[in-house]
Amino acid sequence: MTETTAEPGPAPDALASVLADAPFVRLVATDDGDALAAAGTLARALRERAVPFQVRIARDPVTDAAGDDVAVALGADRGPHAIPAGRRPASTTAFAVARELGVDPDPVIALAGVVAAGSVPGTDGSGDVLEAAERVGAVTRRPGVAVPTADLADGIAASTLLRTPYSGDVEATRAALAALDLPAELDEDAHRRLASLVAVDVAGAEDASTRSASAVERALRPYAIDSSAGPFETVGGHADVLEALAREEPGTGVALALAADPGDGLRTAAVDAWRSHGTAAHRALDDATTGRYDGCLVARVDAPASTLPTVARILRDFRSPEPVAIGLDESSGRIAAAATEDRGIGDACRSAANEAGGDGWGGGTRGGIAVDGDPTDALAAIRGAL
Repeated sequence: MTETTAEPGPAPDALASVLADAPFVRLVATDDGDALAAAGTLARALRERAVPFQVRIARDPVTDAAGDDVAVALGADRGPHAIPAGRRPASTTAFAVARELGVDPDPVIALAGVVAAGSVPGTDGSGDVLEAAERVGAVTRRPGVAVPTADLADGIAASTLLRTPYSGDVEATRAALAALDLPAELDEDAHRRLASLVAVDVAGAEDASTRSASAVERALRPYAIDSSAGPFETVGGHADVLEALAREEPGTGVALALAADPGDGLRTAAVDAWRSHGTAAHRALDDATTGRYDGCLVARVDAPASTLPTVARILRDFRSPEPVAIGLDESSGRIAAAATEDRGIGDACRSAANEAGGDGWGGGTRGGIAVDGDPTDALAAIRGAL
């Protein structure tokens, strides 16, 4: 298979050597699906090697290790043992480190991290991960749409990997699918017709951006997960769940990432949190008031703080004609920003928050601001910083 050139990360053998001899390892991951998958991959490897560890999620990780403990930041370039995200997803580096630790890591969760990072399995350093998954029959590529659930309407309505006129409304999604007259058991032709409907409805929406046609490709032609290899229907659906849990219910997200064989209760809790998260994000966008500025599109929404970064990402991928999308919730004093490429969004948010009075965080392509009171000044400051 062909791989694209990936950014260099920490040497997997060197980091594995440090972790193998550590008395205790503290893993701290950024609040996104890629970093969560990376944390799960490393934690499982440490557990197999009988190395004590702790996992936590933080929007702006700080690595603090006492004594001889080893702290590893996942998704952010913090500390001497960081696995930063960039063009190469953190989950692919974590997979390589786990192998250097002498274990056979689960390739499915690592692939879910790759998709959550906005990449495609087999590229950006994930060729070994995809090869491992295909070798054991864990995943198979097929036509269709990437959703976590067997119920297609439920999966498409709540998915944050796409934005259709019926996103966020499961009954409207069922009506759209009913027109296809799909069989109970979908064959390849049925999967293709489903994918065609979604692709057309995403790109053909009245307020769709030109970017939406390419953005939706991440949700098409999914890798189906064998029922014995993972708790969800597709790798992309698994990625969507991890991304939601990292912000909505990080405790459930960590439990899911650590579980080699999640029970029905954990899977149900994860799907419920994902469904609520995706539905809330889409409904917030339905009611949004948008304003276009030089370099960014701003959507004023009423959304829970946990969903605001997802609102900004969906806006960026499917609605924004500008390279940066900003979600603004005036009632909570929160701002989330997402960019199509590394524009130093996190630094811009920190700078703007410092100027307006508040907290800022983030990385190259995403970030956020929280202020007490009216966030208008913070919005002006971040637009200036960008």
